[in-house]
Amino acid sequence: MASPGFWSLGGDNPGSQSPNTPRAWCQAAAQKLSGGLGSKLCALLNVGEVEKAAAEPDANQPLQTATEGCGCNKTCNCTKAPVVFSDLYSTDLLPAMDGDAKTMTFLQEVVDILLAYIVESFDRDTKVIDFHYPNELLQMNNWELQHEPTSLDDILISCRATLKYAIKTAHPRYFNQLSTGLDMVGLAADWLTSTANTNMFTYEVAPVFVLLEYVTLKKMREIIGWQDGRGDGIFSPGGAISNMYAMLLARFKMFPEVKEKGMSSVPRLVAFTSEHSHFSIKKGAAALGIGTESVICIKVDESGKMIPADLERRILEAKQKGFVPFFVSATAGTTVYGAFDPLIAISDVCKKYNVWMHVDGAWGGSLLMSRRHRWKLDGVERANSVTWNPHKMMSVPLQCSALLVREEGLMQNCNQMHACYLFQQDKHYDLSYDTGDKALQCGRHVDIFKLWLMWRAKGTIGFEAQIDKCLELSEYLYNKIKDREGYEMVFDGKPQHTNVCFWYLPPGMRYMEDKEEKKKRLHKVAPVIKARMMEYGTTMVSYQPQGDKVNFFRMVISNPAATFEDIDFLIEEIERLGQDL
Repeated sequence: MASPGFWSLGGDNPGSQSPNTPRAWCQAAAQKLSGGLGSKLCALLNVGEVEKAAAEPDANQPLQTATEGCGCNKTCNCTKAPVVFSDLYSTDLLPAMDGDAKTMTFLQEVVDILLAYIVESFDRDTKVIDFHYPNELLQMNNWELQHEPTSLDDILISCRATLKYAIKTAHPRYFNQLSTGLDMVGLAADWLTSTANTNMFTYEVAPVFVLLEYVTLKKMREIIGWQDGRGDGIFSPGGAISNMYAMLLARFKMFPEVKEKGMSSVPRLVAFTSEHSHFSIKKGAAALGIGTESVICIKVDESGKMIPADLERRILEAKQKGFVPFFVSATAGTTVYGAFDPLIAISDVCKKYNVWMHVDGAWGGSLLMSRRHRWKLDGVERANSVTWNPHKMMSVPLQCSALLVREEGLMQNCNQMHACYLFQQDKHYDLSYDTGDKALQCGRHVDIFKLWLMWRAKGTIGFEAQIDKCLELSEYLYNKIKDREGYEMVFDGKPQHTNVCFWYLPPGMRYMEDKEEKKKRLHKVAPVIKARMMEYGTTMVSYQPQGDKVNFFRMVISNPAATFEDIDFLIEEIERLGQDL
């Protein structure tokens, strides 16, 4: 039987208040969590009386406060000595002699702070953001680094202050970025990863993590459609780096001599991507010495999809000028419109002219997990490489980005430098698991465990249900506003992803006859409403211009906590905050 969920602690008493409130949860937690942890949560959240919660401790566990601790590691009857954090410093914690008890007490305090923040983040009655202007925030707290150490009490104060002013990205009404939400299993995995504190470059220092990366990347390649999951891949620090890896591999595939001799040994290379593609394609070209002027932007249709005929025309133009086309980046889920380029037609062009085809699926790649929506990426199996960011639609904690490559061994040949102090060739295990030499980085963070553990917890069907729900919410928003007075869609037709792009026209602007003046004033509406959202702290949604289009709202939904009621709230809040403009 499935677990009733995080809030189930408050649901044992049918006559109690709704379990979906922090107050109910804390009251139950005070009884069910050991060590007085539930009482501390209530105190930190200010949703219950500490005295009342403390009066009902677990019958099998004496109540302990954060300032109590025992001087030994074993069960005993010795007198507990109070732990005063203002008298303690980091040097009193492990590996200090007799530092284990102080360490456990300190870390428990930190965990209490984190748990309180987590519970608060899911409470719709709390603010998404406690906004202050930068100069105000700088003056409100002492953020400066000092020569002398501060006490652990000051450290705990800093932890609380940091979270107090942080954006609650797990909040059900936070829609500002492509990466939103907070998964509890993913969070637990991130904590474990930091505790293990190892590097991904060799099997000898990260045996389990290296194996999990191998297993997971193979599974992702199978989902793309590459036979038996063959190929290669790596987890990188975000989609921008994954895209740059793809460009690097495409260049090496066509001109392997560039690795040793540099750009002077190759002709003028040109890459192609759509007008609506991510800026990282040009940034990668700049970093690799190819140059931003060598990235040719292809026209898109009204919905933001690349036009294959224009791609072929521009490739022919480049060849006539003596340039060498080497790389095409198609986008599966553009950042603003959420458009999916026609991958089959693009792959036909790439095959015809022998050009590497990359699919930037950082935002839309996760739709491959959905049987209902994966058709939007038809043709992805024909790509040479694919970027896929599970930290977006799959809500894996940041950061988690994978580059998948169809040709096995190419990454190793492109990037390896044979550092003998890491990649000794006479080790006693299979050296193919020493993956660090195919990466650009030496030190590489463990990004795999949170994705792997979440996948184990949810199964593929769990991710599928989560993704389908987000797309259902976006369709609900679209249907609510497409014919609603005061709203105008940026482009016709149902959204392809969870991106819903629209203008809100305040009452005083709806019937203006001067189109230029109306456009000028409309450009200022979204920024003002967004500023008011942040100052009230009620919700957050992004806006931007696009080409000749003035500022419009770009609503994206990737937060599993969001509901239809939250979409209704957003619409009403936009109207409330913008009615006087």
